[in-house]
Amino acid sequence: MRPFRASGPNAAIAAIILLGAAAALAASDETPFLAENHAAMERMMAAMNIKPTGDVDADFAAMMIPHHQGAIDMALAELRYGRNEQLRRIAQEIVVTQQQEIAAMRLALGQPPPQSAPGQPSHDVPHAHQEP
Repeated sequence: MRPFRASGPNAAIAAIILLGAAAALAASDETPFLAENHAAMERMMAAMNIKPTGDVDADFAAMMIPHHQGAIDMALAELRYGRNEQLRRIAQEIVVTQQQEIAAMRLALGQPPPQSAPGQPSHDVPHAHQEP
């Protein structure tokens, strides 16, 4: 039996197959991140869709708090699945600063600061890349 030699049309076909396989693998590796990010965006957009109350300050906070929570959720997805250390540090900063701003907005309106309720997902910041 003669060995396979990738030349001419065979080389092009082999390259296309390998590129397709690599793209499919990359897409499948990104699937959990994309799903989490999409869910975060959907929750954020739904929560930002408020009925105006006539109180500009309350309406502003009612829209900005879910916007900030969406940023937190997306940053947590980066921390779970991302590998770029610079972006992971930025994501950690986003979690901290957005939580602080949510608390500040709630306090400005006389509302209690947010607390994690039992059964709610924890927004702990992962310290290392975790495989799903």
